Amino acid sequence: MAETVLTSPGLVDVDPSLHLTALLNERAAEDSAAVFAEIKDAEGEWSSVSLVQFRDRVRAIAKGLMASGVAPGDRVGVMGNTRIEWSELDFAILAAGAITVPIYPSSSASQCAWIIEDGGISVVGAEDLENQTMLTGLENPPAVVELTGEGLDALAELGVDISDADLDARTADVTIDDIATIIYTSGTTGRPKGAMLTHRNLVEHSANVYADPNFGSLVSGQNRVLVFLPLAHVFARFAVILGLYTGSVIGFTPNHKTLVADLAAFQPTWMPLVPRVLETVYNRADTSMTGIKKTLFRWSAKVSREMSIAEEHGGPSAALKARYKIADVLVLDKIRSLLGGQLGYVLAGGAKLTPEFGHFFRGLGIKMLQGYGLTETSAAVGGTPLEGGVMGTVGIPIAGCSIKVDDDGEVLVRGVGTFPGYWNAPEATSQVMRDGWFATGDLGEIVDGSLVITGRKKELLVLSSGKNIQPAMLEDFIRSHPAIQDSVVVGDGRHFVSAIVTLDPVLLPDWLAAHDLPEMDLETASMNEKVREAVGRAVAAANEQVSKAEAIKEYRILPREFTEAREEITASLKVRRNVVMEHFADVVDSIYAKKPGKSTPPASKA
Repeated sequence: MAETVLTSPGLVDVDPSLHLTALLNERAAEDSAAVFAEIKDAEGEWSSVSLVQFRDRVRAIAKGLMASGVAPGDRVGVMGNTRIEWSELDFAILAAGAITVPIYPSSSASQCAWIIEDGGISVVGAEDLENQTMLTGLENPPAVVELTGEGLDALAELGVDISDADLDARTADVTIDDIATIIYTSGTTGRPKGAMLTHRNLVEHSANVYADPNFGSLVSGQNRVLVFLPLAHVFARFAVILGLYTGSVIGFTPNHKTLVADLAAFQPTWMPLVPRVLETVYNRADTSMTGIKKTLFRWSAKVSREMSIAEEHGGPSAALKARYKIADVLVLDKIRSLLGGQLGYVLAGGAKLTPEFGHFFRGLGIKMLQGYGLTETSAAVGGTPLEGGVMGTVGIPIAGCSIKVDDDGEVLVRGVGTFPGYWNAPEATSQVMRDGWFATGDLGEIVDGSLVITGRKKELLVLSSGKNIQPAMLEDFIRSHPAIQDSVVVGDGRHFVSAIVTLDPVLLPDWLAAHDLPEMDLETASMNEKVREAVGRAVAAANEQVSKAEAIKEYRILPREFTEAREEITASLKVRRNVVMEHFADVVDSIYAKKPGKSTPPASKA
């Protein structure tokens, strides 16, 4: 059988001298009044920062780094929330000829120690006092810079005697094939590895996204992008670089708790986000309503999904259009307003976007681009196109990229965003590179010219009967319930499939109130009969997506959530399956200590 390869030819070859520092300088020179970003002060007021102001600030901080002893090629860490100071230090590091190493602000001391040791990091900019104290207390501590406006002011003061010529000399010989950043992967199956990304990976990839007719119009013109995901994540970082390349105004919001207010105030036209955010927006709306309001919301949501589905099958009927007009007046326009009123495009990545939620938001008139990529591919290597995208797929390659599926079902990719390798780990690099193709570890298939991700190769479960089970689909469906935060499907070496489930501490109170239940903590809720019935229905709904042999026979609700502090989830919220299985081995053993039946899911009900 002939191998199927999806390829989108490159559309832009960037000049070898257009590294990220040169890109910033070029954009600032093109239009001195152009706005780079809008930032929010302590009172919630937004103000503009021009490209020239940002560039000058970056240059001053870069001189401070030079005066502090940062040499060309040195690795400098950035550890903070999503704020303009993060990007100021990032670009300053590059302007000083050094390499940026992002560190999640939620990282533990042991994780930081490993990244600092492996990366040979000399300086870390840290926003939080707790993180600053933790870093200085390490066995081999780096120099620590306060990642705040005041802290960067102090750093810039150190460099007032550095000349412009000396600063410019730092990047005079830099090309787009030099390393710009080392991003440590989340380490779901072991110690994090440092993925090296070049200036070409980030700049030329941005250029091709912008030029690609299937994707580029989302960032064309006077567009506005709100960034709230952690900038330590390649997805958010690439969005900032793409915003710089395309002239989008960037809104930085460091606190997800203010996201609804920030959406209304900033009014973005496009946003990068993880599917969980969309699920939370929908579930919050659903659980906050009762009686006739809930009935109207669910009816309107159903109409919105029907409208989206109709787009994939020739367009809506006259009757559907009429129902949609009613739903729009009653509910949908209000949801649109909550999202800022101008949101036209969403780039969803980092996890699977469940079609139910994707169709709802696309029905609102928001173009839903489900992107596919990894840290090693500089964010998205492909995605659903703006026109003709099929929900449930991750679409086609972006210009300059190729995708294929190997004989064993593993997805392989290559292209302008593909990394040159892991830092200090040639063996690990050789394990994932195959004749120029990067082996992603994801399983997938190509259906009607679009890529569909079916799971993770390392997470494949093999029952004692020899039946192969891919847990991803089951876990995704269970997680979509508003009261549930995470699920882990179990069964490797066992004679049937089971699951362990955690409740969502943020959404659970609203769900309880909507179901006339009193407030209760997670442990109490895990034993409540109505909660257990609801989780059972969620499991039963997931079972409807698979065969009987793959269906979950039993489940347990855990008395607490998975936490990053216990290393059960990564900073990007991916579950570390092996750690969870170790920590809850007694729970899993109790499932298989008897015949299935006690927690068998009930039939699915609406």
